[in-house]
Amino acid sequence: MIKYSTKRLLQSIVTVLLIATIVFLLMRMLPTDYYFTEEQLMKFTEAQKNEQLLAAGLLDPIPKQLVDFYGKLARFDFGESRRIQNGVPVVKIISTRFAISMKLGITALGISLITGVTMGTIQSRFKDKLGDHIGTAYTIFANAVPPLVSYSLVLILGTRLLNLPSMYSTRNPGPSSILPVICLCISSIAWWALWTRRYMVDEINKDYIKLARIKGMPNKKIMRKHVLRNAFVPLAQYLPASFLSTVSGSILVERFFSIPGMGPLLVDSINRYDLNVVQTVTILYATLGILGVFFGDILMMLIDPRITLTSEGGSR
Repeated sequence: MIKYSTKRLLQSIVTVLLIATIVFLLMRMLPTDYYFTEEQLMKFTEAQKNEQLLAAGLLDPIPKQLVDFYGKLARFDFGESRRIQNGVPVVKIISTRFAISMKLGITALGISLITGVTMGTIQSRFKDKLGDHIGTAYTIFANAVPPLVSYSLVLILGTRLLNLPSMYSTRNPGPSSILPVICLCISSIAWWALWTRRYMVDEINKDYIKLARIKGMPNKKIMRKHVLRNAFVPLAQYLPASFLSTVSGSILVERFFSIPGMGPLLVDSINRYDLNVVQTVTILYATLGILGVFFGDILMMLIDPRITLTSEGGSR
């Protein structure tokens, strides 16, 4: 376990550095005029532009810029924003937005996980019956209808029938979070229900389940103790990744409801050439993705002790 964790940690650090380096180099390939606002481009002379670029270190050779970037990264110095919020530390910008996305994401994930797994369990237990058909119809609807259409439907019904706020408000986060959370849950519930049903149906048809029924074990106990537990093992691998991806925000949902979360931040910072924000958000996303895969492996091992992370022949 320690050997596996150490190896994965080193691999993760290298991967994050590689991603950060690629983003760093891509941003430096853009024309330097993107560094200035339209107002600055009209007012500044070439000498003033060069002075600003020199102060920011953008005229230094790329290797020197890269070394300086690594040095700041080692000190967890992510700099300040120039466009999103001029002069504000990037960490402060991200922490505020991260908190909003995290609250919405965790709420949506909890609802989706409980609802989706319950729906999939009911579908597998009553396979080819009314409950299964209803669940299948919902899954088809969630996957076939474009997100903007389903979000618009939720918005219309929520505002007209329930009188819920149509836009997110930091002053009134409770009621204004209901519609965004519902939209985040639509496809997520369908995903959990689909795969829970599929894995549980596979387990139900196995010999050990048939043997348990022959021995007279109650059906509810079979479903809960054996079928659901074994079927959830492959799903558990994606649970940490799902959790970490929800806290990073949803670009479409957060733009649709004007939520000042993490979702639109990367796109906005790229469009506005805010170098420090782009680099920091990219590193954050890469770290969350890698941690999701790592914790997924750990969770699978905890649920099913038969799974080992290493073997005599090497790593898993």
